[in-house]
Amino acid sequence: MPELPEVETTRRGIEPAVSNAVLTDVQVRNPNMRWRTPTRALKKLIGQRIVSLQRRAKYLLLGTESDTILLHLGMSGSLHVLPTQCPPGKHDHLDLEFDHKTLVRFNDPRRFGCCLVLKEPVQQHKLLAGLGPEPLSDEFDGGHLKMLAKGRRVAVKNFIMDGRVVVGVGNIYASEALYRAGIRPGIAAGGVSAVRYSGLATAIKDVLADAIRAGGTTLNDFSQADGKPGYFRHELQVYGREGQPCLSCSEPIRSRFIGQRNSYYCSICQR
Repeated sequence: MPELPEVETTRRGIEPAVSNAVLTDVQVRNPNMRWRTPTRALKKLIGQRIVSLQRRAKYLLLGTESDTILLHLGMSGSLHVLPTQCPPGKHDHLDLEFDHKTLVRFNDPRRFGCCLVLKEPVQQHKLLAGLGPEPLSDEFDGGHLKMLAKGRRVAVKNFIMDGRVVVGVGNIYASEALYRAGIRPGIAAGGVSAVRYSGLATAIKDVLADAIRAGGTTLNDFSQADGKPGYFRHELQVYGREGQPCLSCSEPIRSRFIGQRNSYYCSICQR
């Protein structure tokens, strides 16, 4: 599933094609996504200019002169920048065409992604309201984590994957950040000290920034806007490495299910 680095990589990849561009056509081939794609509302935006392109959590927000197009990649979605004459494939469900003869194509084999049209105020929409801070912002730090963790018995891995605590930390990057911080994924969130939360916040920021620089992580479906895979998979230290030696101590990496998610860790380096 595309996580924050993949979505931010996508935002940066489509930005040259959509910034200040005029939407000239919309092609909805299959509206049956996670929620039905509002074809009529999208077509009403034809002729309008894209005035902003932002990411909030794992959502992309394309601001027009009136409304905002919200895109979510779901489990298997990707956006590609292509020439307008490029023929669609089987899972190419949506095209947004622009005035310089390019289009942004939404491909989603599993159809868990979505495209919606939001009215102002956008941040009060039910999908966005109540979200926690962005992990790469100054608002997010160890103090924020420690404050929200007080008295919590939930596993620390599930705690940092909660979008009300901090947005965009999915399964891959939670495992990697906890490894960097030396914290076992299954211990109770309320039992982590302030000092260790400070280190964890730094690790989250670092692992996400490293993944963005590498273009995200491609394990199955994700590809960047230019069709290239994400290369951070070559830098994974624990995720998907069960039974392989820890890169620090050579102890075999272990895995266990925490909150129905497979979690990877080193029993020596993480405590």
